[in-house]
Amino acid sequence: MIEARGLSKRFQDKKRGEIRAVENVSFTCQPGKIYGLLGANGAGKTTTLRMFNRLDMNGFRDRRCDKLSTGMKQKTSIARTLVHDPPVMIFDEPTLGLDVMTARTITAFIRECRNNGKTVIFSTHVMSEVEKLCDTIGIIQSGKLLAEGTLAQLRQKYSENDLEEIFVKVVAPHYVPAEAH
Repeated sequence: MIEARGLSKRFQDKKRGEIRAVENVSFTCQPGKIYGLLGANGAGKTTTLRMFNRLDMNGFRDRRCDKLSTGMKQKTSIARTLVHDPPVMIFDEPTLGLDVMTARTITAFIRECRNNGKTVIFSTHVMSEVEKLCDTIGIIQSGKLLAEGTLAQLRQKYSENDLEEIFVKVVAPHYVPAEAH
C-alpha cells in the first residue's frame, strides 16, 4: 500500500522565486489497485512521483542505454524494476512517445501488475489510458490534487460522462500553461 499525506515540494528559481511544484497532496493506493494521477504538462505529476523515489538517479540514468529507442528505454526501465519483484510499481507517463502497439504492451503489463496484487501508481495526461486502467483517479493541477474518485464517482459529481469534460471542469479555474511556470 502507498499512503501519501501532505506531500509538498518547493524550490527556488532564480527568475521566478519560490516555485510550489507540489502542495499538500494526499492519496492512498491499495494492493491490487491502480491509482491514476491525471494532469496536464507541468501539473506536478512527475514531481509527486519523484518524492516516492529516494535514489535521485536522473543525472546518469541514460548513460548505458542512450542509443535505444524510446520504446526500448521504457521496456528496459520496467525490466530493471521487475528484477526484484517489488510490491509497488510507479509509472510516470510510461507510454509517452510510444507507438500504439508498444503502448498497448505497456498498458497490458500495468494491468497485469494490478491483477497480480501490486500497488500501482500511474501518471499520465492521456484520458483513454486513465479510463481503461485506473481504479481511482486523482486530478492534479498546479501541484494541487483538485479532485479524486473512481470514474463513476467523478462522472456523478461533475454531471459529465466524458472524462475530458470532467478534467476541464476541474482544472480550468486553476490552469496555468506549462510554459508560464
